Amino acid sequence: MPTYEYECQRCFHTFEQFQPITAQPLKNCPKCDGPLRRLIGKGGAIIFKGSGFYATDYRSEEYKKRAKEESGGEKKKAEVEKDSGKAKADSGSESKSTKS
Repeated sequence: MPTYEYECQRCFHTFEQFQPITAQPLKNCPKCDGPLRRLIGKGGAIIFKGSGFYATDYRSEEYKKRAKEESGGEKKKAEVEKDSGKAKADSGSESKSTKS
């Protein structure tokens, strides 16, 4: 439930009232029974500051180390495959030239 801020138009008393969204706005000041107006609030925005708000922020050092090794291993594997592809292509061109 949100907290609404009210101000009395007669005595300028301001206060906050915790009420459901579906509730009607208050009409009378609790101090002087004067007319109230509901103020526009700042909102209840949540501000996340610092670390710890993403899943990766809580990873252990061991997990980070293993992930780094695995990603490095994948890069090395791709490089080896690329190099072996070049070697096959080179050997294929050599075999063609030797046949002629």
